[in-house]
Parts: sequence; C-alpha cells; structure tokens
Amino acid sequence: VRLGEGGNVVNVTILSGTLSSDPVWRSLPSGSDAVSLEVTTESAFESRATVPVSVVGPRRVRELERLVTGDQVLVVGETRRRFFRSGAGTGSRTEVRASQVIPASQRTRVTSALLEVASVVGGAVDRELLFGT
Repeated sequence: VRLGEGGNVVNVTILSGTLSSDPVWRSLPSGSDAVSLEVTTESAFESRATVPVSVVGPRRVRELERLVTGDQVLVVGETRRRFFRSGAGTGSRTEVRASQVIPASQRTRVTSALLEVASVVGGAVDRELLFGT
C-alpha cells in the first residue's frame, strides 16, 4: 500500500494496550538510555497479542519513569526487525521502535498523536478508523 505525501510507503505502527510488565531500563554502549516494554493488545485475529516495544533516547526515556504494569498506553512508532548475536548464533526480533508512548489517560496527547499519524499517511486513514467514531 502506498500512503503518505507523493505516494511514499510509510512505516507507521499504532498500538493501544496494557503494559504487561514494568519497563526494563538499560544503558547502551553508545551512552544512550533505552527502555524495553511489553504491550498487550486485543486483536481481531487473536484474543490477545503481546508486542515488544523499544524506546531509545534521553527525552523519550524520561517520559516513561512513572509507567507500571497494568497502565493503559498508546504507542506510536515503526515496526522494525532487529538482528543480534547470541550464544546460539544470529537471532532476530520484530519489535516496535516507539517515537511516543503516551498514557491513555492523557487524552489530549493521544488525540494529537493520532492526528499527527493521519497527516503522515496523507489522509488515507480516516477519523473513524483512528478514533472509532
């Protein structure tokens, strides 16, 4: 599907779900901080799906300090496949690299994020799909 301005392909992922565990904090060799989250969503195809989410960067990471297991969140980012080496050889993991993780209780920020996504995909996603109205 070609979406976005000029028919460009856009990788945008939106998750609305519940944190299934507390955020896991770590420091990267580059000196940046990273947080790993597990977000459980309801699915039309499966009863539930747990999606790994990563957040990198000092400003984004600080926003996650108050999140705990059970919090409802909206995640906006892109789907990525990450490759790594382990004792068993090369492995991979598909995850969402989040640009925003917003507590669902912050409705104004949630609405702004969804409107921003709609503008990125060039209006191809209508308001009913984003907001359920």
